[in-house]
Amino acid sequence: MFSAVLFDYFNTCTTAVVRGDGHRRTAEVLGVDPDAWLALLDRTFDARATGAHGSVLAGLRALCAELGAAPRPDQLRRAAELRILSLQQDAPPRPETEPVLRLLRARGIRTAVVSDCWFELPSVLPDTRIGRLFDAGVYSSQVGHAKPHPAMYRTACERLGVHPEACLYVGDGGGHELTGARRFGLTAVQLDAPDLGDHLTFHADVDWDGARITSLAEIPDLVFGAGAGLDDRLVEARLDDGLAGAGIDDGLVGAVLDDGRERLPAGSGAPMLDW
Repeated sequence: MFSAVLFDYFNTCTTAVVRGDGHRRTAEVLGVDPDAWLALLDRTFDARATGAHGSVLAGLRALCAELGAAPRPDQLRRAAELRILSLQQDAPPRPETEPVLRLLRARGIRTAVVSDCWFELPSVLPDTRIGRLFDAGVYSSQVGHAKPHPAMYRTACERLGVHPEACLYVGDGGGHELTGARRFGLTAVQLDAPDLGDHLTFHADVDWDGARITSLAEIPDLVFGAGAGLDDRLVEARLDDGLAGAGIDDGLVGAVLDDGRERLPAGSGAPMLDW
């Protein structure tokens, strides 16, 4: 029935996102009030997620200017590093994410991650073990539109070389992504996992009336039919596809922070992701 599966990232491939202390540390590094910084992040999510603030350091500088601060370049770079570290701490992958992706790949199903995000996720996810299991990555800050804009779904289908009707879309419902996916012609299903409820999300699909699952482990049944789900052996499965290494090695510490003009220099203390 399906030849591709599109995954939302935050709260779907990851456990429920809850802001940790890293964001307050980022504010302290930038010399701004932590509470004001968190409120600003909420207020500017849509603009940040669609690339409106430009490059990473320029974006951080612009946000700080709204709070009356003018941090030095070294403070901005350290803040960018802390943002990436917070991504790992606040949004670790669900235990079933990797085995589900490996099973889909082993059976010829193409996959893409389709995420509303700022610079952090596209900077580091492609070079992680999980990131390499996706056939394509579609990030709103690069596309210039966020879900439910059809450009997000269209870009994913084009990069995978599939028609919308051949795609299953899975997400928690943030960004009205489910109604947007269904409107574009995808089959959409909501991940209604037990840990979701009081999690960080924006523009939730609160009136979603479509299909729901409680675990990503149910996806194989949706794609291949009943009885195709994960078992204990599959959770431990490892394909010999050259994806050795869980995170970013020293040669990749210079992770791109925006469009290639600003990089974290090697040895700068940029965080290492272990997934």
